[in-house]
Amino acid sequence: MSSTIVFVHAHPDDEASATSGTMTRASQLGHRVVCVYATGGDHGTAPDDLGERSLADLRREEAEASAVVTGTQRLVWLGYSDSGMYGWEQNDAPDALWQADVAVAGRALADVLDAENADVVVGYDWHGGYGHPDHIMVHRITRYAVEVAARRPRYLETTMNRDRMRSLYALAVEAGMMSADQVWDIDAPMDDGNPMGTPESDLHWDVDIAPFIEAKRAALACHASQPDAAGMLQMPPAAFAIAFGHEFYREPARAPGMVAGWPF
Repeated sequence: MSSTIVFVHAHPDDEASATSGTMTRASQLGHRVVCVYATGGDHGTAPDDLGERSLADLRREEAEASAVVTGTQRLVWLGYSDSGMYGWEQNDAPDALWQADVAVAGRALADVLDAENADVVVGYDWHGGYGHPDHIMVHRITRYAVEVAARRPRYLETTMNRDRMRSLYALAVEAGMMSADQVWDIDAPMDDGNPMGTPESDLHWDVDIAPFIEAKRAALACHASQPDAAGMLQMPPAAFAIAFGHEFYREPARAPGMVAGWPF
């Protein structure tokens, strides 16, 4: 039975790094996949060959290319400006997502859910994975939209498995893949004072996207103007598959315990 699944992301490229494997699998299984972007990513990195286009225009083109890869059938833009990283002066811009009225932005998202008669909506965890202001706002907006939508959809949150990241880092060090100056404390506080991701004990779904790992690489390649995406693509294929071959979700309405399986 097919469903309509709406993924809500802060910026173009977030869908590629966080949920593109799940999106590809869902679309190939016949589900309708919709992606909502809260901002245009206008405070990303402008490439040297940008030309006369704005960065937001370029990133919209990249999002459209990524949608072809993942089989996403509709893109929606809420129209807010990128707030930049935590503490940047862009946080205070009047049109920045960080300054948005949650009720207004949430109602706009709920209108999308209603128009799509959405079965499922996927947002972010409470601190947006790593404390980015726009990611935190996506969490708040999505939670609000779920509450006010005419037909309340099932609600999930994409996040990172902190325990798995710690284990993979330890394996990389043991294998000599990390140099002495590449120390990474997985549990160190990010800009908002919280560690990256979510403990495995708080997760509900482990989605194995190994069969769709090339689609994930291809989706990231659509956003190669951005250093984060380009950096991920520098990883050897085998290492990339290990690092990004699983996508993790919370589902607050479920009982505790992570299930390795398909949530849809």
